[in-house]
Amino acid sequence: MKGSVGEAGEFGLIRELTSRLTTTPAVRLGPGDDAAVVSAPDRRVVASTDLLVEGRHFRRDWSTAYDVGRKAAAQNLADIAAMGAVPTALLLGLVVPSELPVAWPSELMDGLRDECQVAGAAVVGGDVVRGDTITVAITALGDLRGLEPVTRSGARAGDVVAVTGWLGWSAAGYAVLSRGFRSPRAFVEAHRRPEPPYHAGPAAAGLGATAMVDVSDGLVADLGHIARASDVRIDIRSRAIDVPSQMNDIGQAVGVDPLRWVLTGGEDHAIVATFPRGTKLPARWKTIGEVHAPSSLPSVTVDGAPWTDQSGWDHFSDIEG
Repeated sequence: MKGSVGEAGEFGLIRELTSRLTTTPAVRLGPGDDAAVVSAPDRRVVASTDLLVEGRHFRRDWSTAYDVGRKAAAQNLADIAAMGAVPTALLLGLVVPSELPVAWPSELMDGLRDECQVAGAAVVGGDVVRGDTITVAITALGDLRGLEPVTRSGARAGDVVAVTGWLGWSAAGYAVLSRGFRSPRAFVEAHRRPEPPYHAGPAAAGLGATAMVDVSDGLVADLGHIARASDVRIDIRSRAIDVPSQMNDIGQAVGVDPLRWVLTGGEDHAIVATFPRGTKLPARWKTIGEVHAPSSLPSVTVDGAPWTDQSGWDHFSDIEG
């Protein structure tokens, strides 16, 4: 559809967006009624919601609408996976200016749809509203498939800490973009379109993970959520975390220790979990630390000492860690 959102009108825009969607067996009733119907065989529904605001979470000169759609879906579906659940459905709330070309929300929907397909979910409905600032509001749903949810409060002294997925790639890509560059492309793309390991969350639950979270605010910050909820101390072994050579090159170019990105950079949506010692973990998981009894040290330490750099992302701060 050509023209602007205002020219299309609310219902014309809705028809354009819903025409781009696919479905899954879990969707009993998709867009078109007052509400969607999604099957919940487990009889419990895992739900998460998040917002992306233009200028705060994305920039149109850095990311296409398709990129924003992939990112918006990924960061919400990763929350579902980090509870040990399988993503099933996604709802969209969209605020756009009337002069915005229809192509932008159409491409956004394509991104949402395609990321949902990666996770095995589907977009099942939503709402559109006129506003001055593009805002993307996502609600994601998931199914536990008979397992108990893996919360942040189950870690125990003696557990090991393991991670799967990328760490620091999005932050390195942000540093590259902030300086007006577009390469190395792999890191820029990691910032534009994170790739959460969705399968790893339910698999970790099946392996007996005691606590789990996706790395959205930074490894130190997100492990801090687990440590405080579980009343433990977590120590990270920095030498156990791989830092790619290209990330080292970027760090040298911009004057940043890449370990800072690995420990405090968010938006990669890797999954980090604690497991009972002796758990046989798949090769894609890497053990990076241990859980200890609480002490006078901070709730998360690095190589046995406090980490004194910025500890992650805070939505009410002007500083990105």
